[in-house]
Amino acid sequence: MKRATLDALLAARAGRETRVRLLWLADGRERLLSRDDEASVGEILSGAAQQALASGRGQLVEDEGGEAVFVHPFPPALRLVIVGAVHIAQRLAILARDLGYRVTIVDPRRGFLTEQRFPGFVLSHDWPEAALAAHGLDERCALVTLSHDPKIDEPALEVGLRSACFYIGALGSRRTQAKRRARLLEAGLDEPALARIHGPVGLDIGARSPAEIALSIAAEMTECLRKGS
Repeated sequence: MKRATLDALLAARAGRETRVRLLWLADGRERLLSRDDEASVGEILSGAAQQALASGRGQLVEDEGGEAVFVHPFPPALRLVIVGAVHIAQRLAILARDLGYRVTIVDPRRGFLTEQRFPGFVLSHDWPEAALAAHGLDERCALVTLSHDPKIDEPALEVGLRSACFYIGALGSRRTQAKRRARLLEAGLDEPALARIHGPVGLDIGARSPAEIALSIAAEMTECLRKGS
C-alpha cells in the first residue's frame, strides 16, 4: 500500500468516513472511493464496492476492461451504545466487544453503572441526550435501550431515530412498546421513524436469561448489519 493511500485511509478512519480501496493487480494502481464517487468507476466496480462493504470482506473482480482489481473495504469501526446498565447490558457488552464493536454504556444511575460491573468499557453517567450528542451516531452505530425507564430510554430513542444508526433496539413487552410508540408520536416522531425500532428487542429464540436475551440482541444486530433491515 502506498504511503499516500495509507495516510488517506487513516484520515478517513479518524473522521469515521467509509472508503473502499481499489488495487489493479497488473500495475499496482490504487484508488480510494468514498460513497459519493462509487458510480464514477463504472457499474462493475461500484457494485463490487457495495458488496464488499456489506460483507466486510475484500473480493477480486474484473473491471469493464477485463483487468483484475482487488476491492478492499475500509469502513469505520462498529460502535454500540447500550442505554441502561442492567444485567442484560453486562452480557451484551461482552458479546458485542467480541464481535468487534466499541461499546459505550450510558446510565445516569451511578449505582448501576460502575467500573466493577462493566470493567474495561467506556461509561457515561450523562443523561442520554447529552451522552449521545457527545458520542455521535452514524451508519456504523447500533443503539440498544435496556433501562425499562421511559425517562432514560425514550430520550435515547428520539436521538437514535433522528440518526443513521443501522440498528435500534428497545427492551420491553409488546404492551410496553405500544405505549412507548404513542409517547414518541406525541414527541413528534412519525410512523416510518418508529418502524425502525426493533422491539421487543432481539430475535425470537425463546430467550429467558440475561445471557440468552443478550445473544438474541447480538444476533439481530448482526442480521441487520449484514442483511439490512
